[in-house]
Amino acid sequence: MAQVTVSLDADLAIDAMLLSGTSSPQDAVELILRDYLERGRRTGTRTGDAADAHRVSQDRPTVQEG
Repeated sequence: MAQVTVSLDADLAIDAMLLSGTSSPQDAVELILRDYLERGRRTGTRTGDAADAHRVSQDRPTVQEG
C-alpha cells in the first residue's frame, strides 16, 4: 500500500489521538479516516445515490377506498 505523509497541527493530532484512544498520531488519523469513510459508505448504502432517484417518485398512486 502506498504511504502518504501529511502535516498536522500538534493540537489537532493530540485531539485525534484522544478521540481514537491511540498513542500514535499516525494510527489515530488512520483510524479516524477509516471510520469516516466506512460511515459514508454505510450512509450511501442506506440512502442510495442519484442513480436511485427513480425509486422515490413524487407521483404516488392514490389509495383506493371502499
